[in-house]
Amino acid sequence: MHLTKEDRYIRRRLRLTRRQARKFYYNRKYPINPKKIVFTTIEGTTGFSCNPKYIALELLKRRQDLDLVWLVDDMAKEFPSGIRKVKNTLQNRAYELSTAAVWVDNSRKQLECRKREGQFYLQTWHASMAAKPIGLQRGASFSKIAKLVTEHDSRMIDLLVTNSRWVEEHAASGLLYKGKMLRTGSARVDFLINDRESARKHFREKYGLAEDVKLAMYAPTFRSGSQGTARNPAMQNQMPDFDGLKHSLETRFGGTWVVVLRLHPQLTARRISAGITGDKYAAVIDASHEDDMCETLGAADAMVTDYSAIAFDAAYMGLPVFEYVYDLQDYTGERGALLFDLDALPFPYAEDMDSLCKTIESFDEDSYTKELKELWQRVELLEDGRASERVADLLEDVLDRGGGTNAG
Repeated sequence: MHLTKEDRYIRRRLRLTRRQARKFYYNRKYPINPKKIVFTTIEGTTGFSCNPKYIALELLKRRQDLDLVWLVDDMAKEFPSGIRKVKNTLQNRAYELSTAAVWVDNSRKQLECRKREGQFYLQTWHASMAAKPIGLQRGASFSKIAKLVTEHDSRMIDLLVTNSRWVEEHAASGLLYKGKMLRTGSARVDFLINDRESARKHFREKYGLAEDVKLAMYAPTFRSGSQGTARNPAMQNQMPDFDGLKHSLETRFGGTWVVVLRLHPQLTARRISAGITGDKYAAVIDASHEDDMCETLGAADAMVTDYSAIAFDAAYMGLPVFEYVYDLQDYTGERGALLFDLDALPFPYAEDMDSLCKTIESFDEDSYTKELKELWQRVELLEDGRASERVADLLEDVLDRGGGTNAG
């Protein structure tokens, strides 16, 4: 039988996975700590951030008797008192996960991870609604190994928390998940709804900006995203004309504007953002290495993005969102068809810089607000700033009941 290069890679990967999984089975000799919760974000590559951060903070407010563990690659990352950070090695991962009552993650668990009977795995994911296809929605660009990892992870999940009927309807094809779901809202959006003023003040103080300066956040999604595709910084660096963008924002909205750049975590985590930023964009604040995207977004007055789910996070706050989709044909050809027709979204979009500037200058706030409201009603959105409370209630109930039942 002829094996393709991909088939040979999968065989090697599965052999390695079986060896690594032994660490998890070995650690089953240790008892499960009924008060231990292990958090991870993007396989340990990011710090204290995203939905797990705000769930952990809510639990910290309520109780001091829990062992809250965070698996992280970079031990220089800062965490608050009450969070025990642990270097995300295979040995540590196997021990901490094998002895925890609850796992909380916003991404996929590695293929070697094995869940014990009596443990509970809560999946928050790292996006809510999105135009960008994932999982089976990607068609041919969804590789065999990605499918194996996704299926393995989804078999272990006990509960996926969501924010809308739309997410629930897309979970089976996007996350390959057909298990239990609960609509709680997104924990990270709580911060965007409840703490915008503190975020605005903190960001301006940190970067030496006047209180009345307005911020436009530019946050492009990751390109060259198929499995096996080279992670090429050159594919990421078609930045907008930031001077033109700033001029259009000031023309339409008044005041003094500053552009804040937020590159995708895959670029900053892989340390390949060099070559994308530099002297050419010296007038732009590069907040790509801030651990928590929400603290930057919460300080913003407008959003410019492309196919990223961050468009929806910004819209939950009512921010004007503009989409710069200069590579629409190439992107959808490589990644797969978008989940929303761009014309069906409230976000004005443009395929070149001149059109983007004109779109910003002609922005109709009343029409935008009306279209947002209609979209939220259509998808049955729940984002009311109380998601962290709902998830913390749920986890406390899980701990009181003694965990989950779905072993992996």
